[in-house]
Amino acid sequence: MDDSTLDFTSSLDVDSQLAFYDVLGSLAHVKMLKKCGILPEEDCDAITGGLKEILSEIEENRYAPDYSLEDIHTNIEFTLTSRIGPAGGRLHTGRSRNDQVATDFKMYLRDRILLAADKLDGLIKCLVDIAADNGNTLMPGFTHMQHAQPVSLAQHMLAHAFRFSRDADRFLDAFERMNKCPLGAAALAGTTYPVDRRMTSDALGFREPTENSMDTVSDRDFVTEIAYCAAQTAIHLSSLSEELVIWSSQEFGFAEMDDRYTTGSSIMPQKKNPDIAELIRGRTGISAGALVSMMMTTKGLPLTYNRDLQEDKKPVMESLSSVISCLNIMARAISTTKFDKKRMEDATRKGQINATDLADYLVSKGIPFREAHGIVGAAVRRSIETGKNLEDMELEELRTFSDRIGPDVYGILPVEKCMERRNSYGGTSPGSTDVQMSLAIEQMMQRDEKIRQESLFIKECWKKLRE
Repeated sequence: MDDSTLDFTSSLDVDSQLAFYDVLGSLAHVKMLKKCGILPEEDCDAITGGLKEILSEIEENRYAPDYSLEDIHTNIEFTLTSRIGPAGGRLHTGRSRNDQVATDFKMYLRDRILLAADKLDGLIKCLVDIAADNGNTLMPGFTHMQHAQPVSLAQHMLAHAFRFSRDADRFLDAFERMNKCPLGAAALAGTTYPVDRRMTSDALGFREPTENSMDTVSDRDFVTEIAYCAAQTAIHLSSLSEELVIWSSQEFGFAEMDDRYTTGSSIMPQKKNPDIAELIRGRTGISAGALVSMMMTTKGLPLTYNRDLQEDKKPVMESLSSVISCLNIMARAISTTKFDKKRMEDATRKGQINATDLADYLVSKGIPFREAHGIVGAAVRRSIETGKNLEDMELEELRTFSDRIGPDVYGILPVEKCMERRNSYGGTSPGSTDVQMSLAIEQMMQRDEKIRQESLFIKECWKKLRE
């Protein structure tokens, strides 16, 4: 191989992150080879001892790969053979680089998925904590960035919390689908050796072996799905970041981010820039790009393995790393943000955001909603012209728009009442948001238990491999 070809095809900079998983996969493989009598016991014992030595070096950051070799898998095999002799060359019996790499990458991604879901729940807890303190904090709810209806800050934070809750669920759903072991699929058609795929699958903490050897080595839909999960999470993070940027502006003044998560200007001493939120928003492109990259890499590939699939790792690794980092810093930033309750409440006095409630009031008096909509529209125009909010108009003035309006209208027009009356399931009233908080916490607890159990099970399996 020409040096330029080696340089072009090398994946060592990327797949060196799989070194730990590669050795674990090999330990499971040789354990199976020994039990099934495929290799002599003395060879298997020598291979196992050599692999454990390499694993210790990897964990202690003492393992130095040889960049004249094209990937980490070749590095580990060559290191093993150089240390224990010809027995090391027998490790690859009954497997191919194709099923080996797919197994390594799945093991890596399982860990990252569980970490991402855990970080999501950490952010959700921060949002729920804010909601718990702000069930009665009034603020404008927006559509089209226009004042729409009064809501509570609790409802707004919980909206983000349930978005992130679905993101965490998506990651764990992806975990379930991809938690099948590729080892034993070999190059594409399986192997003639009497391997026990169930044994290697169990040893590595997978739920079961993959069902079809050709599918196993050719498809990376599990990678694309995880790329989507990361991209969707990044998009939701970007939405929250956008609001922090807007709310931190002088025009809004709803929020002030802590000094620890903002920066100053190089020449304007009065500036306090929400750079953390802006960077999270900007890094959405990393995850969105990774998803597009995966779809384009796998588009139109014939069965089975093609070298294109070497390009599946870098974008998704970078995407997950970015998202996990963003979740971590966002949890810190949002939990230390101060919200100006008075500024938020004052904003609800603008934009006639109780207009819908006046329309609902007229409907309760027997007026069809479309007619009520027109009546309130006229009242709103008068409100804008006179500079008086609907609730500040005299009764006689309101009655010029409809004689169905009575003194009881003043019981529904205050924005506090508008928020409190929206007590439907999922609504913005304090009672409704209390229910939502309980649901969000319950969902978190269920996921936390799932993450704990899966992590513990995998670690226990790996512990047995190393004994």
